[in-house]
Amino acid sequence: MTQPNDTHTEHWHRRLLEGKSALMAVLTTVAISIGGLVEIIPMYSLAAGPQAIAEVSPYTPLELAGRDVYIREGCYNCHSQMVRPFRSETMRYGPWTRAGEYAYDRPFQLGSRRIGPDLQRLGGKYPDAWHYEHMRDPRSTSPGSIMPTYGWLLTDSYDVADVTASVQAMQTLGVPYRDDEVAQVAESLSKQADGIVASLKGQGIETTPDREIVAMIAYLQRLGVDGKAAVAAAEAK
Repeated sequence: MTQPNDTHTEHWHRRLLEGKSALMAVLTTVAISIGGLVEIIPMYSLAAGPQAIAEVSPYTPLELAGRDVYIREGCYNCHSQMVRPFRSETMRYGPWTRAGEYAYDRPFQLGSRRIGPDLQRLGGKYPDAWHYEHMRDPRSTSPGSIMPTYGWLLTDSYDVADVTASVQAMQTLGVPYRDDEVAQVAESLSKQADGIVASLKGQGIETTPDREIVAMIAYLQRLGVDGKAAVAAAEAK
């Protein structure tokens, strides 16, 4: 019985790389390391990141505390913070996002899915009480929402020492917080939190300045505010 001719030719990479497990492991490690550094370094280096925009300033301590809560609760799993330059996006969410808006984000909160709406232009869209009620019971403000409740934000308190440590960490990573701003974190927290508490009281909601919900509201109300100002300034030129 005649056997068919074997026309298969072994590729060079199988012979030189895949056939040598030790070498393949080393080269794979090198490739992964390079890819990881390319993605990680820009997040933590101001020089390697996007150029800052004049209208964009670092988060206040209270906003930074709210951002820490946002990250802790995994909000980025369901919400993005990036308006893409497409008509359907800008009609719904506002002006498309400029890279410089992320200059002080460590790390950025671009997100990868939109189970919920994009939040990049959220700041100022709703009153403080709306955000309070939305965290307490999302269905009370957005009927049919599948977002879980975050009732503990209404009762749990943030720690001033933790917020101070976050500000110091951001300063180390290149965010331009002055030393006197770091020393006055407690005063800054109190001043901005008191304003939000007063706003909520005017809308029939009683809370205290140290609650995590107050910090979260501060952060959400900041999102996109600087970016919209930058867009307006660019269009005015």
